[in-house]
Amino acid sequence: MNTNLKFFAVLFCTSIFLFTCGSSGSIVSTPVENVDSSPLKVSLLTEVELNTWSHLDLIKDTIPGMSVNKAYAELIKNKKGKTVIVAVIDSATDIDHEDLDDVLWVNKDEIPNNGKDDDNNGYIDDIHGWNFIGDTYYEQLEYVRLLASGDRSNPRYTEAEEMYNNQYQKYSELKTRSSKLLQEVIKADDAISKHLKKNVYTQKEVLAIKTEDETLQNSVALISYVLGLDYKTVEAFKNAVEDDLVTINTRLDYHLNKNFKGRKVNDNPNDLSDVGYGNNNPRPTVTTESHGTHVSGIILAERDNNKGIKGIANNAKLMAIRSTPNGDERDKDVALAIRYAADNGAKIINMSFGKSFSPQSDWVRDAIVYAASKDVLIVHGAGNDGHNIDEHNNYPNDAIGIDSEVTDNFISVGALTPRYGSSMVADYSNYGKINVDVFAPGSEIYSSIPENKYKRQNGTSMSAPNVSGVAALIRSQYPNLTAPQVKQIIMDSGLPINTKVVVGKSKTVENLTDISKSGKIVNAYNALIMASQMANQ
Repeated sequence: MNTNLKFFAVLFCTSIFLFTCGSSGSIVSTPVENVDSSPLKVSLLTEVELNTWSHLDLIKDTIPGMSVNKAYAELIKNKKGKTVIVAVIDSATDIDHEDLDDVLWVNKDEIPNNGKDDDNNGYIDDIHGWNFIGDTYYEQLEYVRLLASGDRSNPRYTEAEEMYNNQYQKYSELKTRSSKLLQEVIKADDAISKHLKKNVYTQKEVLAIKTEDETLQNSVALISYVLGLDYKTVEAFKNAVEDDLVTINTRLDYHLNKNFKGRKVNDNPNDLSDVGYGNNNPRPTVTTESHGTHVSGIILAERDNNKGIKGIANNAKLMAIRSTPNGDERDKDVALAIRYAADNGAKIINMSFGKSFSPQSDWVRDAIVYAASKDVLIVHGAGNDGHNIDEHNNYPNDAIGIDSEVTDNFISVGALTPRYGSSMVADYSNYGKINVDVFAPGSEIYSSIPENKYKRQNGTSMSAPNVSGVAALIRSQYPNLTAPQVKQIIMDSGLPINTKVVVGKSKTVENLTDISKSGKIVNAYNALIMASQMANQ
């Protein structure tokens, strides 16, 4: 569970400003030696390029996309392939969305809405998937649950306490500063509007104000600064601050609240054998619960309906599984969700969530092994903390300790931006030579959100489904390839970028080979070529 506040940097700079104002591989789409000589993209991306950049080609477009369009034009064309079921284990998914409603998995062994478990899989009326958390929406963070338990014998209790104190202080201060900033901007905006006798005005008009009134001078200074940022109007800036106050309050009131009880299903979350809870409705409880819908669209949004976006996979079905609340997911829900997907025919599972504490990580790891026995490929976002996860805890994973992997069906994905060059790796993306396998597009990814809408979002949550989409293409076109073979193809067929990149919170300069196992960025075109060769061997 990671929080992205839009104006953190602005907040701190503006706070200071207010006080000073007196206010209170071998198979590649182009020869390897030419990859790193690709010109940098100097011009800004067009709207179309930005909305489709993950499908574009590095050589043709000078954008580090996955060559999806090229793969369709030259390799897939009209080849439909075999239908592949993709399970999206995530927050809620709007399965009625115009770009998803015709690509839903249907459990044909279940009679809809008869209140019976017709296929005897333990889940009643599970037609399109399952909702393991029922009406739950908010939850605590995992380390807060540890503190709430009072189990001081836990070896990570002190670490959790230190993390809690740090985060609580941070968000409390942010709340104070954000609230103060919002009030200052509202007051200054009112003063400027009254002086100019208009509610909407330009930075030029503000700077043209000449006054001896010290209060109005401070208002001019603040509002001209705000309008010099990336916000077109003062109202847009105020809306951004208000949105972030919602995020801050959510963190304080729910995620970091030791007394909060969020779970609304009648089960024991510490008993893996207590099953059958939840319901058959994976839809959002509120319209802002958009994550699962966005992830699903990236993978398999309808490609031929002339609406919205085109998913990567042209013959995939969505199994929607809700297990992730607004807060940290429970290990039990994740473990059972993986087993549900594997038992009901999924060949790819996308998991765009994660946390640094996992009290029952063995339950999840056992489920990953179980999925491997069913030949299921699991794709996981590496996380958005800007950390080297060879050195920091990051769950779920397929390893015991640092590098002792228990399966070969689990692929971890870091995030790329659309800017080829030194800033190609997203600064928020986790990395690690041992525990991150590949990098794929993750920033400014345009996809579906509830109520037939679309939006750009950032995160390894977006890079994982980009890889899941490529995996679905491979498994559809070459269904005899196993999950480990598909993982190997995705890793080996990527573009080997030698350009040094800036990574993480530390802003260190690294080679891609030092921050991921493959040292490559995913490429659908190359992957399909390698898959063809492997399938024909």
